[in-house]
Amino acid sequence: MIPGFSNRRRFSDLSEQEILALAISSEEDDARIYRSFAEALRGEYPNSAAVFDGMAEEEDTHRQRLIDLHVTRFGKVIPLIRREHVAGFYARRPVWLTHNLGLEKIRAEAAAMEKDAHDFYMRAAASTTDAGTRKLLGDLAAAEAAHENRAIALEAQHLGSDARSEEDQNAHRQFVLTWVQPGLAGLMDGSVSTLAPIFAVAFATQDNHTTLLVGLAAAIGAGISMGFTEAASDDGQLSGRGSPIKRGIAAGVMTTLGGLGHALPYLIPDFWTATIIAIILVFFELWAIAWIQNRYMETPFLRAAFQVVLGGALVLGAGMLIGAG
Repeated sequence: MIPGFSNRRRFSDLSEQEILALAISSEEDDARIYRSFAEALRGEYPNSAAVFDGMAEEEDTHRQRLIDLHVTRFGKVIPLIRREHVAGFYARRPVWLTHNLGLEKIRAEAAAMEKDAHDFYMRAAASTTDAGTRKLLGDLAAAEAAHENRAIALEAQHLGSDARSEEDQNAHRQFVLTWVQPGLAGLMDGSVSTLAPIFAVAFATQDNHTTLLVGLAAAIGAGISMGFTEAASDDGQLSGRGSPIKRGIAAGVMTTLGGLGHALPYLIPDFWTATIIAIILVFFELWAIAWIQNRYMETPFLRAAFQVVLGGALVLGAGMLIGAG
């Protein structure tokens, strides 16, 4: 046992029976995780869901083989021991942290799961001097390597190039609809709509503290408004735009950031230094909007830049003129 951590055992302190019991519970947990992945993907990505269904079945097969081995060597009573009972044993992320992962992240998570298990058993086998335990750990490592090969075979069976390409396109489309579009709308609103009030106050008062307060109020207020408006405008069920909460967060956060970009320079005491930096940041914000439109919305860059920069410059000029007048 580890002093001060009596509820956790060193791996080196486990008996062969306990190691086998640990492997059995780990296989069972991984099968559940793969089935949760499959269920999460089934509606939008049925081919990938079939892959994870097959991987879960493989985990069940290996678990049953391990149970049979345990019955043969140690009897029918399997000790209750899980990953969290063993110090240093690889851990799986809670299911609520993986529930909303995208398609590629889920695929990567599954690959990491198999590699973690394989690498751990290999390291453990190399560190033990007991021949029986060493053979058992080697067998478990080989089983995990077989899982990886089986996963590749399942992908080849269910995910041909056409099916994988189609699912990747659908995943990209969903990412754009759920995150990029609301975030882009928020960034445009926060960057452009706050220009006039912030620079009008700046040139009217030439007081950095007042300008900063107005900028913070405009950015945060616009962010809250945009976030709630986006979340309430569409539940995503019919439009397929995804979770309203995610879209609201994307719109609200990006709106706030867009407004803060040219408000925070007024933390600088000197008025003209702060104003020049704020104007420079405005043009960086506008070019970033044009880049996002080109990257994700397939808008020609020059057209996007002309529209956004011209519109932003007009709003900026209007704010300066109103404030100076």
